[in-house]
Amino acid sequence: MKRPHLPNWRRGLAATASVALVLTGVALTASPAQAATSITNGGFESGNLSGWTTAGTTSVTTSGPHSGSYAAQVGGTAPTNGTSSVSQSFTAPSGSPQLGFWYDVFCPDTVTYDWATATLKDTTSNTTATVLPKTCTSGGGWKQITSTLTAGHNYTLTLSSKDDNYPGDPTYTLYDDVTLTGGTTANDFSLTDSPAAASVSAGGSTTSTISTAVTSGSAQSVALSASGLPSGASASFSPASVTAGGSSTLTVTTSGSTPGGTYPITITGTGTSATHTATFSLTVNGSGPSLVQVSTDPFTNSTSQHATELEPDTFAVGNTIVGASQVGRFTDGGASDTGWVTSTDGGTTWQHGMLPGITTYQGGGSWARVSDPTVAYDAKHGTWMIAGLVIDANVNGAGVSVSRSADGLTWQNPVIAVGNDGQGYDKDWIVCDSTPTSPHYGNCYVEVDLTSSGNAVIMATSTDGGATWSAPASPASGDAGLGGQPLVQPNGNVVVPFSTNGSSVRAFTSADGGASWGSSVLVSNITNATVAGGLRDGSGLPSAEIDASGKIYVAWQDCRFRSGCSSNDIVYSTSTDGAAWSAVTRVPIDAVTSGADHFIPGFGVDHTTSGTTAKLGVYYYFYPNANCTTATCQLEVGFISSTNGGATWSTPQTVAGPMSLSQVAGSTQGSMVGDYISCSVVNGKSVSVFAVGKTPTNGQAFDEAMYTVQGGLALRAGTTPATTGPVLSTVGSHRAGFGSLPVRN
Repeated sequence: MKRPHLPNWRRGLAATASVALVLTGVALTASPAQAATSITNGGFESGNLSGWTTAGTTSVTTSGPHSGSYAAQVGGTAPTNGTSSVSQSFTAPSGSPQLGFWYDVFCPDTVTYDWATATLKDTTSNTTATVLPKTCTSGGGWKQITSTLTAGHNYTLTLSSKDDNYPGDPTYTLYDDVTLTGGTTANDFSLTDSPAAASVSAGGSTTSTISTAVTSGSAQSVALSASGLPSGASASFSPASVTAGGSSTLTVTTSGSTPGGTYPITITGTGTSATHTATFSLTVNGSGPSLVQVSTDPFTNSTSQHATELEPDTFAVGNTIVGASQVGRFTDGGASDTGWVTSTDGGTTWQHGMLPGITTYQGGGSWARVSDPTVAYDAKHGTWMIAGLVIDANVNGAGVSVSRSADGLTWQNPVIAVGNDGQGYDKDWIVCDSTPTSPHYGNCYVEVDLTSSGNAVIMATSTDGGATWSAPASPASGDAGLGGQPLVQPNGNVVVPFSTNGSSVRAFTSADGGASWGSSVLVSNITNATVAGGLRDGSGLPSAEIDASGKIYVAWQDCRFRSGCSSNDIVYSTSTDGAAWSAVTRVPIDAVTSGADHFIPGFGVDHTTSGTTAKLGVYYYFYPNANCTTATCQLEVGFISSTNGGATWSTPQTVAGPMSLSQVAGSTQGSMVGDYISCSVVNGKSVSVFAVGKTPTNGQAFDEAMYTVQGGLALRAGTTPATTGPVLSTVGSHRAGFGSLPVRN
């Protein structure tokens, strides 16, 4: 049985102090040609963990080092699961060598559950000494450990911190000033690369400066080599070897056949007395997967922008995938109509058209515009549905329409599910209960917010295939927000994650088929960075999906894992009941120091999988360089996947782009590809439709259309672990702050 909760006021003070500045480093590992006879970066004054091999949650911090400006932080200020460590191998120099290091442990628990410890393995004699026995204290300050070494023996020092992931009492340990004294130091050097990452298009090349420096003894000759290159790529050094203290230029050249993705290339410097490595991250923006345009804007009215299509949603059942998007975007809200795209062969071929009877531009409709398309399928009634926000001539979101189809190809005129009552509405979403064993099988649910009532969140229910809808009902907590995405668990319970106007994600539930809705609970606060170039980026809006067991995944863009909230990652939280939510987890698309920005996620789950074998896919937009302007930003579409429930992730793929912001529709809230996208899984393949802008050639202002990867993308396994820390930013730079967001129709 789990112990009772322990007091954590001392730990809270330590966590507050540690927020000052934390920087995550890219590990540059030392491996012996003969092992180095000195400790590399023992004071961590490089500002990263170069020279150390890392495991778990590790970083450097400027909060309270023993000396200098930095210390290593092993473990996180939020609960982590298991042991984190930094380690380094070395050879004891001649003479009377002694190892020393300082530690400061923050452990508000007991040593039964959490602790700091350090081991010193003599790999020459194959013996291991515990130089720091397990200890769990807080507020004890810095303490020193020393250990006598045998000259000429090879050692591995491992500095660890263990935390059992119990809420409220995270444990971490600071280590600093790791030194070797009393010996005669042999020759050694350091190896660094600048820049440590670069992006190229397939067929292009890039360079990095590889620098060496003498760290002890005398200079030695260092031969340079590279490994881990993608297919069709080569690397060269000029010169191929240097004397320690010198530098060389690395040139990486790709071919037209080099596949898109991000590749960690290992740069090795082999000296006469030691070998060191550095990592160079190469992103190849290749021609990538086979893109297919699945629809186009047929309208010519002068009041909206052509040719533009954006903001798609998809849903899949069997081999059938139905998508919907805005077509002919108005700058101040909505579109000329909602377009549909349908594939009946798993995404290989597509048909498309426009929904009839909604707007005055198509099929005799009466509404001026329509926005916010979203797709669902009702298995009990054999009905596809596309919901949308109908907009009147005053550009007011007037209600939610639902168009229905038996096959996803022929669509009826819509019914009004909510509204047409003089109130204002925004950001609808639709879902249906399609589990035959559910007590509410065949129920469908619409979520929308009332802009005329402070963005009050409301729900409506249908029991007859979307033909008629109940009067709207509110959650018991009377929440304000937008962008809710209801999901139905196999037991019939409905969980509705939504954005509280950009400041947090919350969720509420119904256990009685929508007859009543409970009070909301917090999923997580949101910390996000302003996306450059004035792009309308959907900040604060969740993307939600569910696995076969009913486990819910809710994703959004967030900057909490990046120093200074410099740019956004895609993050997510999970729940099995909609009430208790996991720690926020970062999707490891690239390093937190990459300088890239990621936003507008479309999270997908293979509905035939669950738990630790759940297959996940995420499409997203990104800037390779977050520090750009409206004129220089390069917008791209990426994809990443996991086959073990998000424990580890694949290498990301670049799917589309780059495109400039001038190639996508304008809106009064910025250039626009949509506030959301989505991801559906069919036969193990991840399918999405997304907006891609190109240079127009037909005299129209734009060429922004819906594209997909033909046949979808395989959900690939990967080895890059997801992480829940360290949290480096708690205050974002979101341009709307934490007040009410503008209407997003």
